[in-house]
Amino acid sequence: MNTRTHTDPHFTPLDPGLYAKAFQLLDPAAQPPAPAVAAPSGFTLTAPPVVRPVGPVEKTLTDALAHLDAHGWARGTLISPEGARCSIGALRAAAGARNGAYCAAGNLLLDEARRQHGKQWESIPSWNDRHTGAQVRSVWEAAVRRARHLNI
Repeated sequence: MNTRTHTDPHFTPLDPGLYAKAFQLLDPAAQPPAPAVAAPSGFTLTAPPVVRPVGPVEKTLTDALAHLDAHGWARGTLISPEGARCSIGALRAAAGARNGAYCAAGNLLLDEARRQHGKQWESIPSWNDRHTGAQVRSVWEAAVRRARHLNI
C-alpha cells in the first residue's frame, strides 16, 4: 500500500488543534483525548486515555445506586421480601460494612436530600420513606455527581 500524503497535492493536512476545539464544543466539561504520537517504523500510536481514579465515596454511592437499579427501591423497610432495599439498605449492601466510605456516602446523600427537599430531614430513612422513587433517584444521582466532582 502506498500512502504518500506529503507529496500528494490533493492532501490537506489536519490542523492538530481542530479536533481539540471540536471536542470542547461538543462537551465543554470533558478533556480532549491525548494527541497521537509517531512511533518508529511509521505507525501512529495514540496515548492511552487518562483514567480518573474513583474515590471510595463515589464508588459506594455508584454501587448502591446500581444495587437499587438491579433489585428495586423500597420504602418503609430495610429490605422487602422481594429483595428491594431502601436507601440505607442499598448503602449497606454497597459498602459491605459501616466503614468510612459508608458514613461519608450517607452524609453526602443526606446533605443532597436536604438540598433538594428541605433541611427538616433528620435521617436518610425518614427522607427515603416520604418521597417518590423519582425524587429519591434524583438525590442519588446528584450525590454521585457531587462525589465525582469532589473526587472523594
